Order: sequence, then structure tokens, then C-alpha cells
Amino acid sequence: MPISPRPRQPGIRPRALASALAHVLTLSLLLAALLLAAASDARAADAGTLRIGSKRFTESYILAEVLAQTAAPQLSQTPVVRQGLGNTAIVYEALKSGGIDLYAEYTGTIALEILKSPQPLSREAVQAALQPLGLGMAIPLGFNDGYAFAMRADDAKRLGVRSLSDLARHPELKLGLSNEFIGRADGWRGVAARYGLPQKPTGLDHGIAYDAIAARQVDVIDIYTTDAKIEHLGLTVLDDDLGYFPRYDAVVLYRLDVPQRFPQAWAALQKLEGRIDERAMIGMNARAELQGAGFDVIAREFLAGRGQDSGDAASAGFLGKLFGPDLPRLARQHLMLVAVSVGVATLIGVPLAVWVFPHLRLRALVLGATGLLQTVPSLALLAVLISLLGAIGTLPALIALTLYSLLPIMRNAVAGLAEVPAGVKQAGTALGMTGSQNLRLVQLPLALPTLIAGVRTATTIAIGTATIAAFIGAGGFGERIVTGLALNDRALLLAGALPAAVLALASEALFEALEWLLRRRQRAAVA
Repeated sequence: MPISPRPRQPGIRPRALASALAHVLTLSLLLAALLLAAASDARAADAGTLRIGSKRFTESYILAEVLAQTAAPQLSQTPVVRQGLGNTAIVYEALKSGGIDLYAEYTGTIALEILKSPQPLSREAVQAALQPLGLGMAIPLGFNDGYAFAMRADDAKRLGVRSLSDLARHPELKLGLSNEFIGRADGWRGVAARYGLPQKPTGLDHGIAYDAIAARQVDVIDIYTTDAKIEHLGLTVLDDDLGYFPRYDAVVLYRLDVPQRFPQAWAALQKLEGRIDERAMIGMNARAELQGAGFDVIAREFLAGRGQDSGDAASAGFLGKLFGPDLPRLARQHLMLVAVSVGVATLIGVPLAVWVFPHLRLRALVLGATGLLQTVPSLALLAVLISLLGAIGTLPALIALTLYSLLPIMRNAVAGLAEVPAGVKQAGTALGMTGSQNLRLVQLPLALPTLIAGVRTATTIAIGTATIAAFIGAGGFGERIVTGLALNDRALLLAGALPAAVLALASEALFEALEWLLRRRQRAAVA
């Protein structure tokens, strides 16, 4: 009996591979052209607008508002304030790439973290190092906000801990340090080496560190010396007896073209030099963190010379924050981020899945690449996109969300096509259908329920991930979450998280209804 030849495993035919790669390249080039055009339009639109950034802690939010309100009367267009962009690396990248024009920074951070100097630099040396980067440092605001360590006063007295050197004798103490401080060049590693500290710190967000030490979950935290909660909680600030920390004088870090583009606004900003002392800054921080006043209100009070006026200090309750006047704007931004990113991912992912489906190796390669994208941390991807695009805000957020949406859409599209019985496809061929007709009239309709399930998963993921977009000024419900983290305001955190959760539930209900209609239509077609 003759032995039938072993069926050949499908591979990648050169012509099919070239065709698939050509389709992928065409889609990629089209998407790149659209995104670059959008980035160019955004930069052109922003050319006449002063853009001010801030980091993700209370003082930086307030200073951004002070700068914006000082410059606003001298500008033809209202300045844009990009609040809570993230840590130093992200905000600096936004400044360097032109996403923002200026923000409040600190001399020690500029020298040690941005310029990577092994030691503190004079202001002249900093200016000389920044100039080739197209940046400048100016307008010393009048206060020093340095790093320090603090612990509960009763523990410090009981253990006899008055300085950082004393910490070395108490390895049992639990340190809770901000994640940025742990990773900074002038942060934990340098402190531990200088003082010989044996502790292993736990990373905390700066906004919740004070709650952690008050609840005795940690014993020592890193602080900013102008934090309002130091005195409020009765903490003891440990002496930097070996002089490790440099001065962190607040200044304005700016792009060198700002004085030429906005001469009158720049002249107004220069009048802020020396106007904010440490006591005033601590008072403004207290207004935000202890009294719940808005950042814009605090800045307006300071510029009006009212200092710690408490006339409108009462903060809104939870319902007031949940249904605040910013809710329609945030909902619109969040919906746009999700709808556009999932829509673009569907337009790219489904055709790509169809083209690679017949070719096992190419399919595995493409799905593996999209799966690899899922492992890239969101903030890291956003930082890279800011650098590549020279823009912050909506554009890099949309690209990141689109990339994260590709995997569930492509995987389900491939799975749906694989579930189509071979006999059904052969029946279509027997009826005289061409390959494209078979795909369009037979395979895709049968694969549609699985494909829609992939879009459903991608939508749910995008709704949650879109909250990260607030870190780069793209808005959405994450804006409340970021601010709530900075202020350790649980009500504001919930006011951001709940609408996002409601949106996710609404999308689930919508897709459930869509799948029900699809099943009903298929049953009617069979009947």
C-alpha cells in the first residue's frame, strides 16, 4: 500500500511574506504620517501659547499657577498649565522637546539630576551647561525647598535620634521613601553611602508618606522642607550633619526662546524674583493640603497679597468633587482617548491579523511583538514618545493607548479566524468564491463574535490605562486621580476612579447588547 506523503506544514511563502510586510509597512507609514502631521499642527497651534508645566506634588502645582497667573495679563492667549506631568525626568523631557515652555525647578535638582553633575554647581556653571541644550535658569523665587528626613517626635526623643548619622545605629527603623528619591542621583544611594545607613527603604508616593508615618507603618520618611504637614504632624526633621544635601533654591527653568516670544510676560515673571519666602511657601502648601483650597485660588490669593486668606478655604465634599464643573470636560477627554485609540487599533489590528493569519511563523512573530509592547511600563513608553514626538498631551497618549490595544484585538481576530471550520471555507470555495469573497462573506462573519470580544477587552483596558494619560497633560479622569495622589485626598481620588469605573461598566453593557444583537441576527439567518 503506497504511503501518502506527509502533509507539508504551512510556512511563509516569499510572495505572501512580501505582500504581508508591504501591507504592514503601508499601514505603519500612513499612521506615522497622520501622527507626525498631528504633532506638527499641535506645535504650530501652540507656538503662540505660553505652556507651563508642573511636577506631581503640591508645591509644583501651586507654583505653576503662580507663574501662569502672573504671565496671563501680558498675553494675548490664556497660558496653558500642564499640571502633574510626572517626576523630574518626564517634565524635563517635555521642556527639552518643546512640549512646555517653562516650569518651576530647584537648583540642586538641575545640577545633580538633570545635568548629572557629581557635585553641586554654581549658578554660572549651571547656565553654561544648560545653554547648549537650548535652556536657561532664571528668576530665583526666594526660598529653598531641600530634601530632609523626618520621624515622629516621640520616637526620635526615645531613641535619641537627632541626625542622619544617628540612623546608622538603628537598623530596625523602617524607612518609607518616595520612589523618585530612591532612584535619584542625589537620593537614597548617595545618602546611604555617605552615612553608612543599613536600612532597606520601601518606595512610597510622597502624597501618602505622611499618612504612613502617622499610622506607624513606617518610622522615617523623606520630606521637602517646605511641606506643611511637618509641623501639622509634629515631626522631627533630622539634621544633615555631614552636609550631604545641596541647596534646592526654587527657580524657573525655561526654553531660551521664551523671552523673545513672550517679552511682556517674561518681564512680568521676572518681578516674582525673591517674592516667595519659605514661610509663604509653607503657608500656601498648607492651604492646599490641610484646608483643601484649589491651586488656582491659592495662587490668586498670593498674588493679591492676601497670603493665607481663608475666606473660601472650605473644600468641596465628595459629591461636590464627583460632580464638579470639570466633570463634562474630563468625561469628554477620557471618551475621546478611548474611542480614538481603540478605533485606530481596530483599523490596524484586524487587517494585520487577516494578512498574517495564513502564515504561522509570521503570525507568531507579529503577535509576539504586540505582546511585548504590553510589558513596557506606561510611564516609560510615554516618556519615550514625548522625546520622539516633541509633544506632550493627547498625541503621545493616543499612540500609547493604541499600541496597548493592539494585542487583544489581533489575538481575538486570529482566534476567530482559526475557529472557522475548514469545511465551511471549502464549501465557499466550491461555490466559486474567490479568496477575498470567502474571507468577506464566510470567514469574517463567523469570526465576528470573537473579534468583537477582543475589541471589548481592548476598550476595558483602554478605559483603565487612559487614567495614566493625565501624567502628561492629556486630561481625562486621571487628572483627578493624579491630583488626589499629590494631596493625599481620598475624596478626589474616588471622584476620579468612580467615573472611570462607571464608564467601564457602561462599555461592558454596550458590548453585551451588541453581542446579543449579533447572536439574534445569526439565529434569524439560520432560521
